[in-house]
Amino acid sequence: MGQGGQSVLRSTLFFLSPKDLYTAPDSCEGRCEEPYSEEDECYCNAECERYRNCCEDYYRHCRPGERPRVMGRLGGAALPLGLPEPSYGVRRANPQPRELLPALASLLPLLAEGFSSVRDAITDEDLLHVSEQLYKADHNKARPTDIVINPQHQASPDETGDQEDRSPQPLYKYVNEELFSKPTYASFIKLLDNYQRVTGREEDVTAEELREQDNFLKEVMKTELMKKLFAFLHNKNRYGSEQEFVADLKEMWFGLYSRSNGEPDSSGFEHVFSGEVKKGKVSGFHNWIRFYLLEKRGIVNYFSHNFNGPWDTYPDVLGLQFSWDGFYKEVGSAFIGCSPEFEFGLYTLCFIARPGRACHLSLGGYSLSIQTYTWTKSTYGNGKGYIATAYVISP
Repeated sequence: MGQGGQSVLRSTLFFLSPKDLYTAPDSCEGRCEEPYSEEDECYCNAECERYRNCCEDYYRHCRPGERPRVMGRLGGAALPLGLPEPSYGVRRANPQPRELLPALASLLPLLAEGFSSVRDAITDEDLLHVSEQLYKADHNKARPTDIVINPQHQASPDETGDQEDRSPQPLYKYVNEELFSKPTYASFIKLLDNYQRVTGREEDVTAEELREQDNFLKEVMKTELMKKLFAFLHNKNRYGSEQEFVADLKEMWFGLYSRSNGEPDSSGFEHVFSGEVKKGKVSGFHNWIRFYLLEKRGIVNYFSHNFNGPWDTYPDVLGLQFSWDGFYKEVGSAFIGCSPEFEFGLYTLCFIARPGRACHLSLGGYSLSIQTYTWTKSTYGNGKGYIATAYVISP
């Protein structure tokens, strides 16, 4: 990352577990024994163990000191039973057949759509190879001199939740805003003010905002990076044409669903890139451009970081704590200095290839993983799921 005007190669890598960068759609912080509500994405009372729909951090907040049981979730931000749990829970050495059913069920969409388990499967090796291709194709990323950041205090795990501002200066010392005149940046930035950040308030999508969505998709699809992603998915029989791919991108990212009160109040794009406020805390908000623009206006206040990636150029990764108009984000992970199409493309790749699981990638020779979750309370098309969230975790 650019610090003091120079890029700095770190000899020590502070890799954290997925739990340390955990920012799934909801958590049990401050919600233990909260009454049931059908609008909640996960639950924090004793019944959630019976129904296997506890939030992922249920034991940490509500049952500290106890060993977690298998925490497979049946809906919402879920990890299917029988699939690898990235950061918590107990793996059973000999799972019962009943526990394997959801894992087998996850293969049914592939079979129903005519995918061959051999030719069309996206292997771990495929993901490592294509992610390096996308990394090299990010021609619109920031140069080392385009961004200078000032990370300041590195928070310990015990400090991330105390909401104390340990960094008196802003995170961004300098950003070359000429970056924002590039077509994918400019079309991306136009989307950021299209949303009501508080969940439970219906989104009123105007004709102009729909055009802005279409323009963003048009611009990113002009890039080599997104063309490579489509070629990969087309070769894997996921899409028959670029038109089909773009139509699906619009639905999975911009299609509306309800996180609260039954209102169409959220989308994958809003949650991941623009950010939301739910139950008094920041949810999502994983984009460096959004952060910089709001910090510049004094709306975001940077507190500290707890993870600093190994890359000596952009894009890099930072795990950070901040407040947004007084609402706190305990740990938020974000790429720094990448183009909009880079994030959009990697998150899309992982959502398609490894929904609900850690998606292991390689960027410039360094390992990195992305976690995605599928919104399962409503669907589009032929039962397809919207993006609930996507964010960076460590390998």
